[in-house]
Amino acid sequence: MKTQNKVALVAGAQGVIGRNLITHLEAEGGWDIIGLSRRGGEAKEGTRHIAVDLLDRRDVEAKLGPLANVTHLFYAAYQDRGSWAELVAPNLAMLTYLVEAMEASAQHLRHVSLMQGYKVYGAHLGPFKTPARETDPPPMPPEFNIDQQRFLEARQTGKSWTWSALRPSVVGGVALGNPMNLVIAIAVYAAMSKELGLPLRFPGKPQAYDKLIEVTDAGLLARATTWAATEPKAANQAFNINNGDLFRWNDMWPRIARFFDMEVAGPMPLQLSIVMTDKEPLWNAMVERHGLAPTPYKDVSSWPFADFVFSWDYDFFADGSKARRLGFHDQVDTEAMFLELFTELRRRRIVP
Repeated sequence: MKTQNKVALVAGAQGVIGRNLITHLEAEGGWDIIGLSRRGGEAKEGTRHIAVDLLDRRDVEAKLGPLANVTHLFYAAYQDRGSWAELVAPNLAMLTYLVEAMEASAQHLRHVSLMQGYKVYGAHLGPFKTPARETDPPPMPPEFNIDQQRFLEARQTGKSWTWSALRPSVVGGVALGNPMNLVIAIAVYAAMSKELGLPLRFPGKPQAYDKLIEVTDAGLLARATTWAATEPKAANQAFNINNGDLFRWNDMWPRIARFFDMEVAGPMPLQLSIVMTDKEPLWNAMVERHGLAPTPYKDVSSWPFADFVFSWDYDFFADGSKARRLGFHDQVDTEAMFLELFTELRRRRIVP
């Protein structure tokens, strides 16, 4: 007798996290997959996409109401706004509308997975306690990640489904048009520097060059997400998810330069979101000269996020041992992750 597939509903299916999660679920097998995003996506065997505005309750109810067979909701959607305070209302509303719709239609809902980050520790505000642990107190509001988790905790009380919250560091993966893609920003910055005959300079705060930092591979995060969603011991808990190693940019940056066959110069603080605003003609010329995929400059320019990451002149890491104690033991070598992702960008002809 054939075992009934689990049905995954992935919100934020076109982002770095969502795309890699869908790829992992497809490879794992045993899942029927539905991706949610504002622009939809191309269907293939076992996976279909729905274009939906998660900020529109009526659109959510109309398009997702028929999804009676969903068993697992994976939430990785995000709406950007101008300030931390402005992020709360839209991001909490999207999760609320989606969970309410699924509770009403999906009678066999088992789990809701929430994607968070180190903002729950105040990491975006300045120096924070390291290594951060899941039991650390939150910072002063506003912070939408915390509001989202509190909503899930309250909503789950007395219900048969469970929840989990995944807290990655900066996520390394490939997805164009994403506002928080550090890997593409580094690769494009390096390619443009080389095109201009410049060495590869670390463009962040000088003090950030020497601080300890960690990142999270998108594939590892996908595996951790499905583990937490299907492991009974992980129910109703939050988990820091990271590669398992630490690095400093002063050691990693020369390794990145070697990959692109470039010389390294000392750090030079640049605000990429300003100095790269006039580089679209250069990018278009590079696409033509090197025979690159015709990618719009706006889809490869994650400059504000790169500025944000390169401004961390304080240690930035968390304790990932809780997940390992409960059975998730995967680790990823961070240098290898960067080089593999740069290689993939070259393979796709995104960068020369």
